[in-house]
Amino acid sequence: MKYIELTLKNHTVVHGYDSENQEITEEVQVDTASKKLVAVDRIFSVSEKFILISYAFNRIVYWEYEEDYETVKAILTGIQ
Repeated sequence: MKYIELTLKNHTVVHGYDSENQEITEEVQVDTASKKLVAVDRIFSVSEKFILISYAFNRIVYWEYEEDYETVKAILTGIQ
Protein backbone atom coordinates (compact mmCIF):
# COMPACT_ATOMS: atom_id res chain seq x y z
CA MET A 1 0.00 0.00 0.00
CA LYS A 2 1.27 3.50 -0.84
CA TYR A 3 1.03 6.45 1.54
CA ILE A 4 1.55 10.18 1.42
CA GLU A 5 2.31 12.40 4.38
CA LEU A 6 0.02 15.41 4.80
CA THR A 7 -0.47 18.06 7.45
CA LEU A 8 -4.17 17.84 8.33
CA LYS A 9 -6.31 19.98 10.58
CA ASN A 10 -10.03 20.79 10.81
CA HIS A 11 -12.31 18.21 9.26
CA THR A 12 -15.89 17.22 8.61
CA VAL A 13 -16.97 13.63 9.20
CA VAL A 14 -19.91 12.38 7.13
CA HIS A 15 -21.70 9.73 9.18
CA GLY A 16 -24.31 8.88 6.57
CA TYR A 17 -27.57 10.30 5.32
CA ASP A 18 -30.92 11.07 6.93
CA SER A 19 -34.36 10.10 5.64
CA GLU A 20 -34.34 13.14 3.31
CA ASN A 21 -30.95 12.15 1.83
CA GLN A 22 -29.13 14.99 3.61
CA GLU A 23 -25.63 14.33 4.93
CA ILE A 24 -25.31 13.77 8.69
CA THR A 25 -22.08 15.59 9.51
CA GLU A 26 -19.87 16.34 12.47
CA GLU A 27 -17.59 19.39 12.33
CA VAL A 28 -14.26 18.95 14.15
CA GLN A 29 -12.10 22.00 14.91
CA VAL A 30 -8.56 21.42 16.20
CA ASP A 31 -6.07 23.80 17.79
CA THR A 32 -3.07 22.62 15.80
CA ALA A 33 -2.57 20.70 12.60
CA SER A 34 -0.76 17.35 12.68
CA LYS A 35 1.11 15.24 10.19
CA LYS A 36 -0.59 12.03 9.12
CA LEU A 37 0.16 9.25 6.67
CA VAL A 38 -2.76 8.79 4.30
CA ALA A 39 -3.23 5.60 2.28
CA VAL A 40 -3.44 6.70 -1.35
CA ASP A 41 -6.13 4.14 -2.18
CA ARG A 42 -8.44 5.77 0.43
CA ILE A 43 -8.35 9.19 -1.29
CA PHE A 44 -11.48 10.04 -3.29
CA SER A 45 -10.58 13.57 -4.38
CA VAL A 46 -8.45 16.62 -3.69
CA SER A 47 -9.49 20.26 -4.02
CA GLU A 48 -7.50 23.41 -3.30
CA LYS A 49 -8.53 23.27 0.37
CA PHE A 50 -9.83 19.77 1.17
CA ILE A 51 -8.91 16.14 0.66
CA LEU A 52 -11.78 13.64 0.75
CA ILE A 53 -10.81 10.34 2.36
CA SER A 54 -12.72 7.14 3.11
CA TYR A 55 -12.81 6.27 6.79
CA ALA A 56 -13.90 3.43 9.07
CA PHE A 57 -17.52 2.28 9.24
CA ASN A 58 -18.41 3.58 5.74
CA ARG A 59 -17.76 7.19 6.73
CA ILE A 60 -15.97 9.79 4.65
CA VAL A 61 -13.96 12.73 5.94
CA TYR A 62 -13.28 16.13 4.37
CA TRP A 63 -9.90 17.16 5.81
CA GLU A 64 -8.38 20.63 5.47
CA TYR A 65 -4.72 20.29 4.57
CA GLU A 66 -1.85 22.78 4.83
CA GLU A 67 0.27 21.77 1.86
CA ASP A 68 -0.03 23.58 -1.45
CA TYR A 69 -2.52 22.01 -3.89
CA GLU A 70 0.06 21.79 -6.67
CA THR A 71 2.45 19.95 -4.33
CA VAL A 72 -0.19 17.38 -3.35
CA LYS A 73 -1.19 16.99 -6.98
CA ALA A 74 2.43 16.39 -8.01
CA ILE A 75 2.93 13.80 -5.28
CA LEU A 76 -0.23 11.90 -6.22
CA THR A 77 0.50 12.12 -9.94
CA GLY A 78 3.96 10.67 -9.34
CA ILE A 79 2.54 7.65 -7.46
CA GLN A 80 1.34 5.27 -10.14
